[in-house]
Amino acid sequence: MSKSFAKGSQKSRAKSGKLPKLPLLAIGGACLLAFAALVVVTSLKPPPPPASAIGGPFRLVAQNGQEVTEKDFLGRPFLVFFGYTHCPDICHATLFEISEVLRELGPDANAGALFITVDPERDTPAVMKDYLANFDPRIVGVSGDRAAIDPVLREYRIYSKKASDGAGDYAVDHTTVVYLMDKNGRFVSSFNISRKPAEAARDLQRYL
Repeated sequence: MSKSFAKGSQKSRAKSGKLPKLPLLAIGGACLLAFAALVVVTSLKPPPPPASAIGGPFRLVAQNGQEVTEKDFLGRPFLVFFGYTHCPDICHATLFEISEVLRELGPDANAGALFITVDPERDTPAVMKDYLANFDPRIVGVSGDRAAIDPVLREYRIYSKKASDGAGDYAVDHTTVVYLMDKNGRFVSSFNISRKPAEAARDLQRYL
């Protein structure tokens, strides 16, 4: 092997030993910059929105003619049910079951229920008063004009639609879920009202 060839080979190895270091440094620097950019972007991104809550503010009229807001229910757990007085069966049955749960809790239990009409055109406070006379007095029935009722339906995620456009004895299709709200007015969960009253009362009593 000639000396010139050996020297050339040494120079080539020397150069080849230095060349990889530059790309590695460049890649490492690029990774650091990318990571830093990711941290900055992540820190600037707003937190994910909270899960949709059930409920919200309202200003309606109770069956006794007095104005009622969500603040009137603070300090006690309460059940919320949407329906209407001309309902053929489900609404009456549900209010009866709610009454049985409240009766099981006892007259001194600081709990209540809110019955919100989905048919304010017919369910005036006077009509609500006559209808609710058949149930536990702790059930507060509320009504109002359509402009006041519709926002509450949206806040509680309630579907409601007249089954016909007639002005007579029409039906209203609507969500029949019962909601449990805690003493701070916050949604807890849907409430199974079809259980035995004693079992449902024990569940409700945990939030007193």
